[in-house]
Amino acid sequence: MHHWRLDDARQTLVLATKGARLPQVIYWGAPLPADEDLETLQAAYQLDVTGGMLDENPDLSICPEASRTFPGQPGLICRDTDGTPLLPKFCFEKAETDGGLTLSFRDDENRLTLTAIYAINPQTHIITAKHILEADRSIHLHWLSAPVFPAPQNASEMIDFAGRWCGEFQLNRTAWSAGMRYRENRTGRTGHEHFPGLIVPCEGATNTNGEAYGFHYGWSGGHKMIAEELPDGRRQIQFGHAARMETEAATRFETATLYATFSGHGLNGCATAFQRHTRDQIVTWPKGQIARPVHYNCWEAVYFDHKLDVLKDIASKAANLGAERFVLDDGWFGRRDDDTTSLSDWQVDPRKYPDGLGPLIDHVHAEGMTFGIWFEPEMINPDSDIHRANPHWALGSEDQTLGRQQKALNMALPEVRDFLYDRMSSILRDHDVDYIKWDHNRVLPAPDAAQTRGSYALIDRLRHDFPQVEIESCASGGGRIDMGILKRTQRVWLSDSNDALERLKIQHNAALFLPLSVTGSHVGPRKCHTSGRSIDISMRAWVAAQRHMGFEMDPRELDDREERVLREVTSWWKANRDWMQRADILRLDSADPAVIAEQQLAEDHSRFVVFAGKADTSAQIAPRPLRLTRLDPTARYRIQLMNGPTAPALSRGDQRIKTEPMEFSGAYLMNYGVTLPWNFPETMWVLEGTKL
Repeated sequence: MHHWRLDDARQTLVLATKGARLPQVIYWGAPLPADEDLETLQAAYQLDVTGGMLDENPDLSICPEASRTFPGQPGLICRDTDGTPLLPKFCFEKAETDGGLTLSFRDDENRLTLTAIYAINPQTHIITAKHILEADRSIHLHWLSAPVFPAPQNASEMIDFAGRWCGEFQLNRTAWSAGMRYRENRTGRTGHEHFPGLIVPCEGATNTNGEAYGFHYGWSGGHKMIAEELPDGRRQIQFGHAARMETEAATRFETATLYATFSGHGLNGCATAFQRHTRDQIVTWPKGQIARPVHYNCWEAVYFDHKLDVLKDIASKAANLGAERFVLDDGWFGRRDDDTTSLSDWQVDPRKYPDGLGPLIDHVHAEGMTFGIWFEPEMINPDSDIHRANPHWALGSEDQTLGRQQKALNMALPEVRDFLYDRMSSILRDHDVDYIKWDHNRVLPAPDAAQTRGSYALIDRLRHDFPQVEIESCASGGGRIDMGILKRTQRVWLSDSNDALERLKIQHNAALFLPLSVTGSHVGPRKCHTSGRSIDISMRAWVAAQRHMGFEMDPRELDDREERVLREVTSWWKANRDWMQRADILRLDSADPAVIAEQQLAEDHSRFVVFAGKADTSAQIAPRPLRLTRLDPTARYRIQLMNGPTAPALSRGDQRIKTEPMEFSGAYLMNYGVTLPWNFPETMWVLEGTKL
């Protein structure tokens, strides 16, 4: 028998083999004492056997084997090139513990090797795990799970994610029951519909209290998730590439990294672990973690109608409002007057820019902003010069259903990647560009892991040769958000919806995984182009100020009051962004379902800001207290309502918090909370707190 443990200040993970078999996770939870007897733990882990069962419970191992009478989803399904199913029985070979844990197993009969690689980050409290399968000849892979984790027995539900265009990060709460929760995304990208994350809260867990387990699969090409309760009651969690994604036989297969964590502090404990790990361990910052610049994106101002004088005027007004980066969106290349043409013709349109992009870039720089530009490299329009010259570069059949009038390029082809690199690098070499908005506006006609690896390779090559250029991952909004793409980018576009109410909800749920520093959020037009809803500038600005702030409207539409409010909120964000981009985003448990609230707590716990957005009409008349979290109960805090003067006339009570700071103990703020003034729906209260 062999035993191994991984530890940090929050959790202990213990694996143990039975003989030479694949190991099982025999403990995962709150930290155990250093001298805990692991053999005793293994003995305690064994289940009783009763009537109607096998004489021994099959192992719920890190890769459950069908050959060992396992009654649930196996961790590996593969076959030889002649179609013969392979049913391995892996045996332990060796363990390496230098900087983590690497376990190697061998199946001599089928000539297969399985390697499991684990590590734990003591700063972020994230466990990473992946599997590598190797054979001495080419084989076909149907399914390979990353190392399997057990799910807790004291959980009654699981939380996974659904969504749609302009409605990403919707929470699904599903009760545990006998059988399988099976989620599979076969769109060829991460997807709006199936974000690759899972939270398993134990009984009684809330955002701020209780135990929870979190998982994320860092892959951009579609995934499969299995959450299964076996007939004997044990539960397993599996994540891997979507089934049959490896279309070619090969001698080596590797899962993406599975990120997992245990929290003793509610869902927020999982959230802060993922936020910190993404920010500090996944994302590579070209210039270090400098202050994130305020964006201006021109898409919802001009769409495809690019006129140099108009864009210059818009850039000047955006800079005057506080923008620090100007991003030229779709429409600058080929003959791109609408979405039916020119994708892949990545050359500046001389009709719109007779002197090239230089005059616009020079103007943007003169206004004190840097310049960014939009590409959609992996896509091609049938009506394009490149498609006419190389129709075989397109992925899928000729009669496929188009998406946004376009096909996908076959990124597995080296000649495609070389062509895209040449066109994109020419733009980057010839112009002072510090930012790419990298879009991906359709699902693939057929899922193929080689497509994702090809896209990764192109991004990696550009990053290597242009290391100072930042990249934003956009895919019709939030269609490609995962730690795989974030290894190669510095920002994600969370949603194509700039509706502040929708954003409020999407941001709140996305904070279970994403930090402020990578999450783009823009102030949209007065009338939202995707919902038709008109929302006051104050709400639009404060919602954008919850994340990496930007503007995406025609600034010429703003009246004097709107300009003033936007400048004020933008100035506030700039004054606070240094500490906010390293703050923990903590979802608050609001007693009023109409209020969606979060607390951003500084890394040194010296200050915080609370955003309390009222998304709907409250059922009761008087606002309910909002309890804060993660404060020092013995310390005193000065709190101040930043926008108290905006309280409407119907807020008639004489509340001190409207007009002056107040001081409370951390214990009071966490146990009773703050009673904010009454307000209309579609408004936001912003409360600043300082530790005294």
